[in-house]
Amino acid sequence: MIHLEKVTYKNFEAITDLTIFKSQYPFVADNTESLAEAYLAVTSGEACAYPFAVYDDETPVGFLMIGYNESSIEENAPEILKGNYSIWRLMIDKNYQGKGFGRETVRLGLEFIKTQPQGKAEYCTLSYNPENETARKLYASFGFVETGDMDGDEVVAVLKL
Repeated sequence: MIHLEKVTYKNFEAITDLTIFKSQYPFVADNTESLAEAYLAVTSGEACAYPFAVYDDETPVGFLMIGYNESSIEENAPEILKGNYSIWRLMIDKNYQGKGFGRETVRLGLEFIKTQPQGKAEYCTLSYNPENETARKLYASFGFVETGDMDGDEVVAVLKL
């Protein structure tokens, strides 16, 4: 069964060892870099990050990072990111792709966001490379709608909570 666990010292190495296909490199951030960004977001006090290991029973299969108030750390970020939750990162190891783990991970991430651990927010936001059709279709299936804004070179989409 797919479930989320906090990234800890115990599972850090397993999560940073997860890999993707070379063709996905332009679309998916490195997990080590993502964990460093989570640390910086939290210690700066400007944003909040929740990094999760994705497990299939006892096997680590992916990584998810949820954020709050992303606009406070991103230069020239769209205003919609301010005071809202975001799916900052999603990756499923190449050995576990195509099995529905990404879809279930997004579902679980949205369940967590709906608990509103940082307080009330109107939206969940995310962004993706405009060439990443897989991400576009996955997020649209949950009701995310593109805003027309760009966050750097990525398309911004939102889901009303």
